[in-house]
Amino acid sequence: MIIVTGGAGFIGSALIAALNKRGITDILVVDENGKDKCKNLANLSFADYAEKTDFLKIVTEKRISTNIEAVFHMGACSDTTETDAEYLKKNNYQYSMLLTQWATDANVRLIHASSAATYGDGSKGFSDDEAKIEQLRPLNLYGNSKQLFDLWAREKGLLKKIVSLKYFNVFGPNEYHKGNMRSFVLKAFEQIRDTGEVRLFKSHNPDYADGEYKRDFLYIKDAVDMTLFFYDNSKIKGLFNLGAGKARTWNDLAKAVFAAMGRKPNIKYIEMPDSIRNQYQYFTQADITKLRKAGYKKQITSLEDATKDYVQNYLQNNKYLSSV
Repeated sequence: MIIVTGGAGFIGSALIAALNKRGITDILVVDENGKDKCKNLANLSFADYAEKTDFLKIVTEKRISTNIEAVFHMGACSDTTETDAEYLKKNNYQYSMLLTQWATDANVRLIHASSAATYGDGSKGFSDDEAKIEQLRPLNLYGNSKQLFDLWAREKGLLKKIVSLKYFNVFGPNEYHKGNMRSFVLKAFEQIRDTGEVRLFKSHNPDYADGEYKRDFLYIKDAVDMTLFFYDNSKIKGLFNLGAGKARTWNDLAKAVFAAMGRKPNIKYIEMPDSIRNQYQYFTQADITKLRKAGYKKQITSLEDATKDYVQNYLQNNKYLSSV
């Protein structure tokens, strides 16, 4: 059996869809009950479902089956504006610690979702060198919760036994439930559909013109393929960046959405809210040298092609990822 925590969520459900396409259905989905994201599971096949609190109790009491091939630990609160530090500590950090301790003790392959939010403003670079983790300064509590786990795993020598993946700006189908944390591609699609324009934040950094700040945007299909690379190559351990390896501007992204919808660009720049102004990342770009050296050779989908696929094959048809 394969366990996917956060299995009803964005990356988790996309992983299950990809596993289903391989003919794998013996999957235990772990997530929160009563969430709208469960719609992501409607077209997928899996063996069982467990509420996240119940699952952790089973793990800590060591009542879980030993016939577990791998755990994809994608479950976490990924809201970068979350202000409840205690909740993030318990949900993202301590939960991950307990699950990792069980998996490594049981010799079960564990693939954990870290985040590029750990890199903060990027002033320390974007290298996934494990020796440099403590130099990083996340800009928000979410990023800090992921940073704490990576530091703990390294301190305990567990990065030699597991994989922790730093996902950059992932976008694509099955993110519909994420509210304000949905990707800009989805938000831009809705803005263009409803108003004919896209609204981008004005820059408050003199090094960047309006809309010219950059992010490493990664399509969900590439993110899943990269994640499964580590499932297929169980001897590979450690900390890895998952990104396109190429920063693109928000103007580029907006124009790609307009193009996918067959419309001319119409971009309006608005003030950035004070609540995020001091925490805003103006540049991210994954250093994927380590990923490439590990053996991942596939070409990564361009921003334009990824946006076109997302808009035309999913957003315009209100579709989810499926097992076929």
